[in-house]
This record gives sequence, structure tokens and C-alpha cells, in this order.
Amino acid sequence: PVWSGHKTPGAAGRVEHIEFFQAEDGIRDRSPSRGLGDVYKRQRLASARASTFILAGDTVVAAGRRILPKAETEQQARDCLSILSGRRHRVYGGIALCLPDGSLGHRLVTSHVRFRRLSALDIDHYIDMGDWQGKAGGYAIQGLAARFIRAIDGSYSNIVGFSLYDVAAMLDGAGWRGAEQLPNQSPPSK
Repeated sequence: PVWSGHKTPGAAGRVEHIEFFQAEDGIRDRSPSRGLGDVYKRQRLASARASTFILAGDTVVAAGRRILPKAETEQQARDCLSILSGRRHRVYGGIALCLPDGSLGHRLVTSHVRFRRLSALDIDHYIDMGDWQGKAGGYAIQGLAARFIRAIDGSYSNIVGFSLYDVAAMLDGAGWRGAEQLPNQSPPSK
């Protein structure tokens, strides 16, 4: 099996949706130093299980030279949205794949997003809806913030969570064989 270490519920759901592996609850500690420790813990776990692939990832939003936080307060979300208003920004998706032999592959995917100019009313309404909570850059493109997006250059799925193209390419390159690799699968009925 492949275990997903991405905290975003939508990311795990998308991975299950393309039906090439099972996803499990994500890593809860998202701080850079501790998150890497979790990847190594899972790497050791994968080494103990001969057929296990472990997928982990995170998303960072950057505007200019500034890295925006995962908004935890209304004020942080307001500040993020004000910075992004009328601007182009980058969304970095980091992907790590631990292979059954214990080796670790990784990839950085960059997407560019352009927001339209936001009014105070736009920001107030978005904050009131709560869609910003815990989101990189204070917004979720798959939710109400979609109405703020003028243009995207790059992978939409990277902005939401995992870049599905890149995850599939990494798994293919690592020899993942899809559902046939899952343990205890009964053969299809004829």
C-alpha cells in the first residue's frame, strides 16, 4: 500500500479518487523540523514493510520574497489576502516518497496564481465563511477563493494539495504497480 502523509483532507481524497492507492490520516505536526522527523519515522516503518510506499507533502505560498503562513487566526488570513490581492504569487508543493527499500525521493512543484484585486467586503465575506483556516496563504482555491483567481500557470492539483501528475510520475518511476500491488486483494470476478 501507499500511505499518504498530507494533512489536507482534500489531498488524501483526490489520491484515493484516482484509485491507485489507499490513503491514511496525514501527519499532524507540520513544523519544518518536526515534519521531516515524521517522514523519517515513516521511512523506518516502510523499511519494515516490504511493499509499503509512503507519500508525504506540504504546500507553501510565497508572494515576492515573503513566505505566507498557514493562517491560524482571522488576522493572519486577512493579512495574507491583502498581500495576495491583485498580485501573482507562487505555490510550492513539496512531495516526498519513501520507497519500500527505505530510499527517499522528493520533488518540488511550483504553480503560479494571480488574484484579482480584492475589496474589503470580499475579504470580510471570505473570513466570515471560515474557508481560510489552516490553509497556506490563507485561502483554499478549491473553495470560495476560486472566485478570486484570475489565472493559474502550472498544476491546479498542486495548489489544492498534491500535484497528481508528479505523484503518479514518482510512483511510476519507483515501480508502483497500482491496485494489483495492494495486499489481500481478491482477483476480479469473471
